[in-house]
Amino acid sequence: MLIASTIAQLGRGILLLGFVASFFGAFAAAVGAKRADQKTLRLVPRFVGIAMAAAIGAFSVMEWAMMSRDFSLDYVQKVGSRSTPALYNFAAVWSALEGSILMWVLILAGYLAAATWWMRRRINEPLVGWAIAVMLAVLAYFFLLSFGPANPFVVGAPGVTDGPGPNPLLQNHVLVMFHPPILYLGYVGMTVPFAFAVAALITGKVDDGWLHVTRRWTLAAWGFLTFGIALGGWWSYEVLGWSGVWAWDPVENASLLPWITGTAYIHSVMVQERRGLLRVWNISLLIATFSLTILGTFLTRSGVLNSVHAFSESDIGPWLLVAFGVIVAASLVLVFMRGDQLRSSGTVESIYSREGAFLLNNILFAVFAFVVLLGTVFPLVVEALQQRQIVVGEPFFDQLTVPIGITMLFIMAVAPMLPWRRSGRDSLGEKLLVPAVVGLVSLGLAVAVGARGLAPLLAFGLGGFAAGSALAHLGRAIRAQRLNGFVGRSNGGMIVHLGVIMICVALTASNSFTRSQEIDLVLGREASFAGHTFELVGFEERTDSRSNSVRALVSIDGGKAYAPAITKFTRIGMNVGTPSVRTSLTHDIYLTLEPPVRQDSGQARIKVFVKPMILWLWVGTFVMAAGTALAIMPRRRRGGRSDRGEHGDLVERADLVERADASQHATPT
Repeated sequence: MLIASTIAQLGRGILLLGFVASFFGAFAAAVGAKRADQKTLRLVPRFVGIAMAAAIGAFSVMEWAMMSRDFSLDYVQKVGSRSTPALYNFAAVWSALEGSILMWVLILAGYLAAATWWMRRRINEPLVGWAIAVMLAVLAYFFLLSFGPANPFVVGAPGVTDGPGPNPLLQNHVLVMFHPPILYLGYVGMTVPFAFAVAALITGKVDDGWLHVTRRWTLAAWGFLTFGIALGGWWSYEVLGWSGVWAWDPVENASLLPWITGTAYIHSVMVQERRGLLRVWNISLLIATFSLTILGTFLTRSGVLNSVHAFSESDIGPWLLVAFGVIVAASLVLVFMRGDQLRSSGTVESIYSREGAFLLNNILFAVFAFVVLLGTVFPLVVEALQQRQIVVGEPFFDQLTVPIGITMLFIMAVAPMLPWRRSGRDSLGEKLLVPAVVGLVSLGLAVAVGARGLAPLLAFGLGGFAAGSALAHLGRAIRAQRLNGFVGRSNGGMIVHLGVIMICVALTASNSFTRSQEIDLVLGREASFAGHTFELVGFEERTDSRSNSVRALVSIDGGKAYAPAITKFTRIGMNVGTPSVRTSLTHDIYLTLEPPVRQDSGQARIKVFVKPMILWLWVGTFVMAAGTALAIMPRRRRGGRSDRGEHGDLVERADLVERADASQHATPT
């Protein structure tokens, strides 16, 4: 008990140190920025360093306790196990509520330390001082959560020598090592642009300066969030055995909401940089993005949702809900106070201009976010007010979001062909001729291979249309700039668009044209379905200290045997099915083993899903990641110099085609 008490006290002591450093650091940064006190501001990086060290220390202590199977801590008793492999035991730290908040603290401290170091030469500026104060305040709040209602260093019951291990769904695939941390890198990373937006409102410096400072931070956080969501879909496909990647689960929606508003902001901010327009939109979108990360944390960690992803009920819910309310209220007050300065002197002169398309894009994203938020939160409101449960399922989301998605594909094709400021209506037909031909060819190919239905055909045709537009844009950039045309925000964004199109088309194909059937297989006999043959060639049993599993070996088309399985985790008493998948360029064959398994009689019931184009979901994800990386990279200018702005950060210049167009028709803003 002495050792247990020492570990618990060490962990709590480190968390308390982190909270104190963050709290006083935020106070010092705010006072120094308000009074322009350079001496006080120079102390702030020291507080940041202490907070970072505390975050690393607390997380390391928790990992050491988990990896050494120290069952003196209640958290290790809850999610640790002597039989859990080291890989999953390491990931068990973030498999439940307390550890997930601790990981949030670590990642946020890392972002704060990186941002402080990056802005170290500008620490005396009020904008930077206030931004660091906001980030430190957020970090202090999460340190307080980890020290209080989500404390992972509580001493457990005496005499416990083993535990059940993490949820079985979190210890049967390696993606558990990557999906949550990468998703958190996106979630938490949105704190940086939010902090600078609040700092701009506090200082009144709401011009474009803070946008340049935060652009790459926003792109990086958005990229992590995108990749994290995609990895979650991959994990769902590989682990849950239902053959899908997205089910409009409330916890999935909680991560999608800030992605939607963040995506809208990344597009909308270009209008402010070019024309000085949409300032209120951009500030509001950033506030919404950060606020939705807090709301999403509340939904997933308060116990209000029943989901395969959600954590059990806890005392943390009211803390997060209050924080959400305070953030929204304080941000709206600041926006109201700076209303006059946020107003733009100009207007969107034509809906057929680039800024007109981006404004329409903002409206569509706002409607999209509202639909997802309504479908996610409405059942909770009904339950709270009427004490009855309702379910908002896939039909609601599909009926409302599919038309929005199809419209976005159309805008994705048209917007790159529109000029800034002036109307491009007269020349639009000529510019869209080649993309339209690509779209018609895509539609014809879809019909030729048997695609039917209005929505799928629209998605295939508009997907080709948008891909043709993106490729035409990239072709012009490469001709003008050679290979350097791939680097930079505009062209990196077009590559991201190509990845999005791949994902949209693949999702449409897999959701609309999946075929499935249960097949009773007998040893040595072939069965046929969807043009493929399936033969049961045997069984395998595997037993270890944590589980017993049965695998049915099924040969597909007379070739390699695939092995769908059912595993019983003995300490928890839970059966988990594990699918087996044959992947090809055109379709996946997805097998699950259905209970009961009759090994003695040499029979097995297999459910077969034939799913078109699933591989292109993952290809599209990596294309989006590559495009995001290229958008973050600085473009090399003539003479070998990077396009580095006057603020010290790398500021993206528009591509040569856009600059030529703007110079002919308007004075750049």
